[in-house]
Amino acid sequence: QVQLVESGGGLVQAGGSLRLSCAASRRTFSSYAMGWFRQAPGKEREFVAAIRSGGSTAYADSVKGRFTISRDNAKNSVYLQMNSLKPEDTAVYSCAAGFRISTDYRDYNYWGQGTQVTVSS
Repeated sequence: QVQLVESGGGLVQAGGSLRLSCAASRRTFSSYAMGWFRQAPGKEREFVAAIRSGGSTAYADSVKGRFTISRDNAKNSVYLQMNSLKPEDTAVYSCAAGFRISTDYRDYNYWGQGTQVTVSS
């Protein structure tokens, strides 16, 4: 199995940037598709971005042009660079691993504990 640990969350002002990291526990990380999801209090879990093992990416319309997902298979890590942050981006962000890339959280098999991102206005 794969264990995932997120880091890099925090409090930033609107217009600022954060870089989230997700570290995986095993070398076979490179074979998984990876996704980022977020969930705000009282709201459903929302797809943010995903990346295939080969490097192709997908983004939610709400973050397209502002967020960038990337991975470093040699480091068993995936990243989410978040620029031009808005208060609406405030949520707990979780990374996930699955055998297939998907925008549906139910298609992912392994999850990190989540990291809080708060954007003030």
